[in-house]
Amino acid sequence: MMLVAQQEPVLQVTLSDKPKPAQAIAGRNNLYCAGFIQYNAISTANKIIGGADESDRFTYSQNDHLFINMGSDKGVNVGDVFAVVRPRGELKSKWSAKQLGFYVQELGAVEVVDVKREVSVVKVKTSCDTMLLGDLVELVPLRRSPVAEDFSKPLNRFSDPSGKAMGRVVLGRDNHEMMTRDQIAYVDLGADDNVKIGDRLTVFRPIEKGNLFLHPDRESVSSRDYGFSSEVYKGGKFSNQSSRKTGDKAQGREVRTLDVRKERPNTLRKVVAEAVVLNVKERTATVVITRTAQEVHTGDWVEIQ
Repeated sequence: MMLVAQQEPVLQVTLSDKPKPAQAIAGRNNLYCAGFIQYNAISTANKIIGGADESDRFTYSQNDHLFINMGSDKGVNVGDVFAVVRPRGELKSKWSAKQLGFYVQELGAVEVVDVKREVSVVKVKTSCDTMLLGDLVELVPLRRSPVAEDFSKPLNRFSDPSGKAMGRVVLGRDNHEMMTRDQIAYVDLGADDNVKIGDRLTVFRPIEKGNLFLHPDRESVSSRDYGFSSEVYKGGKFSNQSSRKTGDKAQGREVRTLDVRKERPNTLRKVVAEAVVLNVKERTATVVITRTAQEVHTGDWVEIQ
């Protein structure tokens, strides 16, 4: 009989066992095209003043050539890159009592290809949306995306309040009223509330809020609705759908859902999503939704984790 030596078990290591490199939460579109809500005044000195194909079109996008009112007199050089933005107007939201400022749409970036004394020729390097004459030109902000943490764990839908600053979702990008993962939203928490880029926010609402349809006025059949009972074999004045009564012998008043809600703690909440801060202004922040248990609504509450 030949004896076979027992081998020690071998731990097999696959590529999936290697640590995964850190991944950015936001791609270029969400990072540089998200827009923001600004409270302080914006400079309107530098802008797009013309287009090379102006006789054929009035909107411009990728690879089009434009003229800006910045030349060698303002220190512009070939190769300089500028951001193009468009203030859209003052934001007033019923979800916030703050004066938030005005919404600014980020349209893309242009690169200088020819410099003259008072004007320069630029080429649209990237476009998030079409550009128009009069859109403002400013320095490109340097932004870095927060790094994604381990999202293998499910979203904690029953997390306790952190006790930190709370605000509301006041607007969705492109005026979306319901948002989901990887979409952009704007909240009324900003630098004044010590919010920082990379902060994680819990998005929640009171547990009775967020339904698309209104509940009926009464949850059950009232005691006066007897139906078509027999005159001979008449039973009680209630059915399986009759109202609930208070008291240990059900001799009190009718119990309503609204009454029960008044008696419970006001800390009960429904966690619907998690978001990460990408850009911070004075009184607002731009966030990207990273995990969801349900759609996010404008008006939902947010809290710093």
